[in-house]
Amino acid sequence: MKTKISVSKIFSFEAAHALDGFGGKCKEIHGHSYKMTVTVRGTPNNNIDNPNCGMVIDFGDVKNIVNERVLPLFDHRLILRDDSRFRGIEAKNEKVRYVPYQPTCENMLLEIAKILEPEFYNKLRLFKLRLQETSTSYAEWNLSYD
Repeated sequence: MKTKISVSKIFSFEAAHALDGFGGKCKEIHGHSYKMTVTVRGTPNNNIDNPNCGMVIDFGDVKNIVNERVLPLFDHRLILRDDSRFRGIEAKNEKVRYVPYQPTCENMLLEIAKILEPEFYNKLRLFKLRLQETSTSYAEWNLSYD
């Protein structure tokens, strides 16, 4: 049996959202400084002739994938539900992104997982994601074997 190791990389981004229909203060447009941890699991390369020997994945590769596939959709964006009462605000702000879900931390995390899962294949798996919305609140996604 080969030993599996998890490696993680942390990312930061700024985003705003509004939770239309929500009963609390988060129904209004507001922003967060998000921290996202991406954890990939796999078997370290054991080919002594390979410069990546000992690595599960180069941290730079994880960084490139997240920077290309995830951050452009979330970083410095105002994220609103498709039917938001703020529809039309994009005429004054080009960084608005409409999504088919309530843009909670949990739903944003599910979208990020859906984007990243196919990026890690063969001997690697997206194992865990954590999206921290405030200094004391976060949502976590874990690989499911269901």
